[in-house]
Amino acid sequence: MSALAGHAVFLSYASQDADAARRICDALRAAGIEVWFDQSELRGGDAWDQKIRNQIRDCALFVPIISEHTASRPEGYFRLEWAIADHRTQMIARNKAFIVPVCVDNTRENIADLPDSFHRAQWTRLPAGETPPSFCRHIATLLGGSEKTGAAPAATEVPVAPVPHPQAPGRSRWLLLAAATVLIAAAVILRPWRVSAPVLSQTDAPVAAAQPGAAPERSIAVLPFTDMSEKKDQEYFSDGLSEELIDMLTKVPDLRVPARTSSFYFKGQHATIAEIARALGVSHVLEGSVRKSGNTLRVTAQLIRADNGYHVWSETYDRAAQDIFKVQDEIAARVVDALKVSLPAAAAAGTGRPENAQAYNEYLLGVHFMDRGSPAGYASAEQALRRAIKLDPNYAAAYARLALAEAYWSDQTGDDSGLKRATADVEHAITLAPNQPDGYFARGYLRVLWLWNFEGAGADLERAVALEPNNAAILEGYSLLLESRGDLPGAIAAVDKAVRLDPLRVAWWQARGLLLIASHDLPGARLAYQRCLELDPENIRAVAELAIIDMLAGQPRQGLTRLRNAPTPPGDPGGWSEIAAAMIQHSLGNEAESRRALDVMVSTASRFAAFQIAEIHAWRGEKDQAFAWLDRAFAQRDGGLTRIRTDPLLDSLRSDPRFAAFLAKLHLPR
Repeated sequence: MSALAGHAVFLSYASQDADAARRICDALRAAGIEVWFDQSELRGGDAWDQKIRNQIRDCALFVPIISEHTASRPEGYFRLEWAIADHRTQMIARNKAFIVPVCVDNTRENIADLPDSFHRAQWTRLPAGETPPSFCRHIATLLGGSEKTGAAPAATEVPVAPVPHPQAPGRSRWLLLAAATVLIAAAVILRPWRVSAPVLSQTDAPVAAAQPGAAPERSIAVLPFTDMSEKKDQEYFSDGLSEELIDMLTKVPDLRVPARTSSFYFKGQHATIAEIARALGVSHVLEGSVRKSGNTLRVTAQLIRADNGYHVWSETYDRAAQDIFKVQDEIAARVVDALKVSLPAAAAAGTGRPENAQAYNEYLLGVHFMDRGSPAGYASAEQALRRAIKLDPNYAAAYARLALAEAYWSDQTGDDSGLKRATADVEHAITLAPNQPDGYFARGYLRVLWLWNFEGAGADLERAVALEPNNAAILEGYSLLLESRGDLPGAIAAVDKAVRLDPLRVAWWQARGLLLIASHDLPGARLAYQRCLELDPENIRAVAELAIIDMLAGQPRQGLTRLRNAPTPPGDPGGWSEIAAAMIQHSLGNEAESRRALDVMVSTASRFAAFQIAEIHAWRGEKDQAFAWLDRAFAQRDGGLTRIRTDPLLDSLRSDPRFAAFLAKLHLPR
C-alpha cells in the first residue's frame, strides 16, 4: 500500500449504524488496511471540523455507510462528511475510484437521499456490516494504485452479491423459479427446434461457471441506467430504458448481448467496467443515466471498450418525455454502428410499442411491481397495467403482461378468479397483435403451468420462438414444456443455452439443477446448486436442494448436517428446509422428526405446496396420502404437476395404476 498523508479509508456513518461500521472497520483492519473510524460523540467545533475535512481531503477512499437510518434522517454530521466528499469528487478523474458506497440493509438507491456522486458509483451491500474477504480484497485492489476503478478479481472469485430479496411462496420448485424468470425477457441465441431435437449442437461447450477466453468483439452488456432525477423516484423508468435497449440489441443476429439479469447483477455494487465485462464475457459495455422532470427528459449514454476503458462514443439527449422511443432508437443505432453490425428493421421500428408514451410509463411501472414477486406486487402491477391499457386500448404487450400478473396473483392467493381474468386477457393480447410473441408466450406459459393444455402450449411456444428466437424467457418456458413431455435432454439443452448466455442468473442454475436431478446426474446437479450459492449465499432453497441430492446419493446424514449448518436466511417462505428435513429424517429412521417437519408443511403451506407434500408422502412410502395430495394439487391448479413425469421423488408411485390414471387426467402420455 502506498504511503498516505491521511488514512487510506474513511468510514462515514450515522450513529445508529455504529455496530455495522465497526464490523466493516475490523474486517478491513484485519486485512491490513488503514481505516479512519471515529466513534467519538464529541463531533462539532472548528477544530474537529477541520480534522474531518483534512481526513476526507487526504483519504484514498471514502466509504459512506448507507441504511434506512441515513435515508430517514434529514440532518446529521454524516451529511456534512458526505458533502465534503462529494465536493472532492469534482477534482478527481471520473475513472479513478474514490466513493465506495456500502449499504448495510435493504435500502434502495431510489429512496436514499444521496449526493449524485454516490449514485454514480456501484454500491456494495454488506448486511449488518458483515464483511466477506472478497470485499477486503477489492478495497486492497483499489488502494493498489490503479487509475481505473479497480482491477478485476481472479476468474474464480465471485463478486460480493447484493442482498437477496425474500422470495414469495409458490406452489412448486419449478413454479417459483418460473415466477422469477418469466417477468423479464432475456437475450439468448436460439433457433426454432422440434421437441425431439437438441437445442445445442455437438460443438457447444458444456455449461461452466465462468466463460474463459477472449470475449467476442461484437458483444455488449447494457448496464442499468442510473436514475438521476431529483426525487430519485424514476428507477423503474431508467431500468425500463435499459431493458428496452437489451431487447432491441438481442435482435441483432451477430451481436452477443447478455440478458437483463446478468447485466443488472452488478447494480448496487462497486464493480469496475473490466470486472463486469469479464464476468459477462463481453468486449463492450453501455452505461448511462436518466434525469426525468415532468415532461422533460435527459438521457446520457456512453459506449466503453472494456479492455482499455476507452469511450467509443458518448451522447446526451435532451428531449420531451414522449420522445423516449426515438432516444432508444438513436442509442441502439449508435451502438450497432460502432460495433459494425446491422440493426434489423423490426428492432429499429420498435415493434409492439404503444402509441401513448404515458401508457408506456404505466407499463414500466407494472413490470417494476411484478419484480416484487408477491401478491401485493402482482396486484399493484395489475392496476398499473390496466391504466396503461386505458390510455392505449390496443397495447397488446400490456395485455400479455397483465395476464401473467393475474395468473401469479391467483397462484399465490388461491383465488382462481385471477386465472380466469388472465385467460381472457391473454386471448385479447393475441387478437390485438397476432404477429407479436408476447401473447403467444404468455398463453403458452399459462397453458403449461396452470391450464395443462400441453398441446396448445406447444403450438403457442413454438410460435413465440419463431417470432422472437433470441428471447430467453421463451426458451425457459419451452424447457418447461419439454420436461412435461419427458424430453429431459431437450429441456436441459434449452436451459444450458440460457445459462451459457446469462451466466449470473440464479434461476437458470436452479432450473438446471432440477433437470439434472430428474436425469439422475447428481454430480452435475450438485455443481449447479453450488453455483447458485456462489451467486446468492443466502439462498436457502439451494441449500435444501443440495441436502436432497445428498439424500438421493445415499448420504442423508450429510444432508441433515448441511441443513443444520445453513446460515439463517431472512425467511424460508417456500418451506424448503422443512421439505428436505421431512424426507431426510425419514431416510435416517427418525420418524418423529420427519413427521414434525411434514406437519409443519401441512399446517403452513398446504394452500400453495400440495405438490411438495405429495413428494414427502411418496418418499415416506405413504402412497394413499401421496395420491390424495396430488388430487389436492390438481384441484388447486398447482404448477408443480408440470414436472410429475420426471420427478424422482415420486418414483415409488409410478408402478401404481393410479399414477397412469393421474397422468391421463393431466392429458399427459405415460
